Amino acid sequence: MTPPGRLGVLGGMGPLATADFLRKLVAATPAERDPEHIPVIVYSIPQIPDRVDPILRGRGDSPLPAMIEGIRTLETAGAQCIAIPCITAHHWYDDLVRAANVPVIHIAQATCTALKQRGAGADVGLLATAATLRSGFFRTHLQASGYQVVVPAQQDMAQLLLPAIACVKRNELTPALELLTRAIDHLLAREVDTIVLACSELPVAFERAPPDLAAHCVDTLAALARACVSWSHQHRST
Repeated sequence: MTPPGRLGVLGGMGPLATADFLRKLVAATPAERDPEHIPVIVYSIPQIPDRVDPILRGRGDSPLPAMIEGIRTLETAGAQCIAIPCITAHHWYDDLVRAANVPVIHIAQATCTALKQRGAGADVGLLATAATLRSGFFRTHLQASGYQVVVPAQQDMAQLLLPAIACVKRNELTPALELLTRAIDHLLAREVDTIVLACSELPVAFERAPPDLAAHCVDTLAALARACVSWSHQHRST
């Protein structure tokens, strides 16, 4: 059997989401001893330029050169596959794949796999940043997998979802969960049964959610972690 492949993590966008992904990667790995876990190389640089302004307003420094530098650093360090625990960064996924010499796992595709595994219905709620919604890549992946996508009302985006994300970035998880819960309730009232937490900060806030609410939601970071475990298993089987 091939030795375990080294996973590279292009992180820092943001730091708490990166740490949360690493914890979920460990939890998703079927290991009984330390050597059975996936070797991970982490590149966590919070100074990568912001992703929002280039997408929403067409201004500001593009984060793409810094992300490509991160991928090359990871490859030089020996990474054989790349995961990016920042959803908005996937707006540049095609460019990153062209720059990489190793596979780059797409978080939206990993999420679609998770939805199919749980038998989600046709209508899926999508909680994401305004930049991710504007980019459209997550909606495109969901629709290509046969799902109808329901997004929050503009008022909920402005008053609930975006403030919840800001709370997580300040590590204020209790008010973040309160805001997120209200946003989820509003989507559930629109006859959506499954909701995708398509911003890397949202699963961090959702850790303390009650089980009846959590049952409706798909954690994108956990889905990405499981996809990385699947890659590792396939790599070792070759």
